[in-house]
Amino acid sequence: MIADARPPAGGSARPLACITCGPAGEPIDRVRRITNFSTGEIGVHLARALCAAGFDVVCFRGEGATFPQPEGCDVRPFTTNASLAAGLQCLVRTPVAVFHAAALSDFTVAGIEGAEGVHKLGSRGGDVRLVLTPAEKILPRMRGWFPDARIVGWKYELDGTRDDAVARGAAQLAEASTDACVVNGAAFGAGFGFLLPGGRLTGLPDKAGLAAHLAAWACGAIPR
Repeated sequence: MIADARPPAGGSARPLACITCGPAGEPIDRVRRITNFSTGEIGVHLARALCAAGFDVVCFRGEGATFPQPEGCDVRPFTTNASLAAGLQCLVRTPVAVFHAAALSDFTVAGIEGAEGVHKLGSRGGDVRLVLTPAEKILPRMRGWFPDARIVGWKYELDGTRDDAVARGAAQLAEASTDACVVNGAAFGAGFGFLLPGGRLTGLPDKAGLAAHLAAWACGAIPR
């Protein structure tokens, strides 16, 4: 259950912001997993900007992240989609803003064909085929966990045009009931797009600029 937003007795009165960043992974066997390319760098920029703006920050960071972890905030590791979901639901304080930048797994391993071994797949038996099934997405569940928070999702798109990437961001806003979407990737082009419901799009040149914009928006300085 999510606790109320009041800080603990004698604790900080600063509002809480929550960041997810870095990659998740899903196990294949006890020594292998499928994962995503994500360094966790955006979490560092966001943590710095939010701390400077007066927030307490909890950063859920995938254990596979390679960028040095952010300083001055509460960093909590996660491994799988499920472990991140559990961590979010165990927050003692309710965040006023959530920035979901983690590269989560789109699939889980439903089965293995042609495999030898139970705990570690053998490689002497020839080809092995993984059966993948779509993983449950966390972003659409966040509105139920944090009904009053400003929630930002990410849409990283490689295929199609800039308009296609923005349209997919708009679809995410509608489907997940989020307040904003950050759009980037080869389909979008250079920099980042900060997309609000109704189609208002702001271009940001780099990660530092994006983080500063998001921190100001979280403070209410930038109208939704």
